[in-house]
Amino acid sequence: MYITCLDLEGVLVPEIWIAFAEASGIPELKRTTRDEPDYNKLMNWRLGILKEHGLGLKEIQETIAKIDPLPGAKEFLDELRSFTQVIIISDTFTQFATPLMKKLGWPTIFCNSLEVAENGEITGFKMRIENSKLTTVKALQSIGYETIASGDSYNDLGMILNSKAGFLFKSTDKIKADYPDLPAYETYDELMDAIKAVING
Repeated sequence: MYITCLDLEGVLVPEIWIAFAEASGIPELKRTTRDEPDYNKLMNWRLGILKEHGLGLKEIQETIAKIDPLPGAKEFLDELRSFTQVIIISDTFTQFATPLMKKLGWPTIFCNSLEVAENGEITGFKMRIENSKLTTVKALQSIGYETIASGDSYNDLGMILNSKAGFLFKSTDKIKADYPDLPAYETYDELMDAIKAVING
């Protein structure tokens, strides 16, 4: 029994924080897990910048409402789900992901949640579980699944390296150079063929 685990941002939808950095005119917010492997450090830094600029959940959600999935992402997911179980495992937050899940046809997503004050200020965040991508893949394996995983960032490497098959997708040159043994793909067709090859053995 196979289950395919996909990252969300950079793989199926554009990076939310990069889109918000452009919309808000705050270039520092372009920093993502491709640049900073420590997610807690990255998020606390982001929340500090939001507070400094008086920005909250409403402003970010207004940007997210204008984001569309990457071209071909929904079709890729639809086809993938026709022959294997798929879970999106993301370090994003329910409050960010829901509008995007609607545009992707409501796939299953495991993600985190934000702590938001009544005035809309994001006061903190609650991680579902420590090291969530790797922990989730190991949990799926413990109940009898073989996992196939794909993502683009440092925080995806745990689930990619610990799966039966793992692939980099639309990743950075640095990550590809650091992990030369990992197959790296740029198109959904290539990724689909690789996943099919594993499942069909």
